[in-house]
Amino acid sequence: MNPAAQQKKDLEAAGCAALGEERLADDVARRLLEAPALTELGLAADAMRRRLHPESVVTYIVDRNINYTNVCVAKCNFCAFYRLPGDAGGYLLSPEELNAKARETVALGGTGILMQGGLHPELGIEFYERLLADLKRHHPLHLHAFSPPEIVHFAAVSKLSIREVLTRLQRAGLDSIPGGGAEILVDRVREAYNAHKSTSAQWLEVMETAHQEGIPTTATMMFGGLEDLDDRITHLRLLRALQDRTGGFTAFIGWTYQPKNTELGGRATSAADYLRTLAVSRLYLDNFKNIQASWVTMGVKTGQVALTFGANDMGSIMIEENVVRAAGAVNELDRANMERVIRDAGFTPVQRDTLYGPVAA
Repeated sequence: MNPAAQQKKDLEAAGCAALGEERLADDVARRLLEAPALTELGLAADAMRRRLHPESVVTYIVDRNINYTNVCVAKCNFCAFYRLPGDAGGYLLSPEELNAKARETVALGGTGILMQGGLHPELGIEFYERLLADLKRHHPLHLHAFSPPEIVHFAAVSKLSIREVLTRLQRAGLDSIPGGGAEILVDRVREAYNAHKSTSAQWLEVMETAHQEGIPTTATMMFGGLEDLDDRITHLRLLRALQDRTGGFTAFIGWTYQPKNTELGGRATSAADYLRTLAVSRLYLDNFKNIQASWVTMGVKTGQVALTFGANDMGSIMIEENVVRAAGAVNELDRANMERVIRDAGFTPVQRDTLYGPVAA
């Protein structure tokens, strides 16, 4: 089949996926990642977004991203945030500091905390249980905390199973789990980023076990780094298959590698690559209701365009964010500006909670 005819056929398949008539096949999704017809691809993704969210609402959340420590033994070469044990600039927040951040979050109308940290070699499960219980006891906040690599690390340090760690954290106050640390779920790529972090299978095991225990999670993908386009499709396929089994993912967040100040270096991916990958993700992940726009890494203007390429959510106003900022991406919005940005894109802004329910005005 000649390239023009193949592209037309692939876009027809994208249209069928948008209407819910058939699933987007891997080979079609792969070709769409290279298709020059960016506008047509965006229209298909937008059609699917409007089918799933016909009310023309775009949601956002007021929460805070707390990094309780930057001490980490993983040594990811794409991360500009971590410090090794003993390095200057390493920190571990005290209970007083954590509670002060939580109080400010509540005062600013926040409903939750996204809390992640480095893989600290000296902290056992009891530390994290106390941390959660203390925050839960003092603040009316949803605790969305500890990415899968952290859970795997907690299990190793405390000599517990993944399930034991999750059930203990849940009892202590954990409400849901962020999808961080996924990067690309292909071990060849993960090992090139870091040979000391969790494997693809471990990331998926944490998520599946969490879903079995009634703990909802999000899913992420960091792209534009060392992966190829086949790797992106493999990542999406693994997420879709797990969601078929459990239904426990609340949202998908694709974000782009930020090279500044990192050991890995390289170049940032383009807005066109981001939007194309976002659109394909929306069409492929037919069992995910929510797709988030990554304005924090791509900038506000691209974030607005993303709302017509399949995204229905703008994520957090980011009362605090440290990891992406350390890699040189500094984009900020307060609540008023977030709502203005959404309205300017032609949608109605609605504040949501961590589990994508509306927050009463």
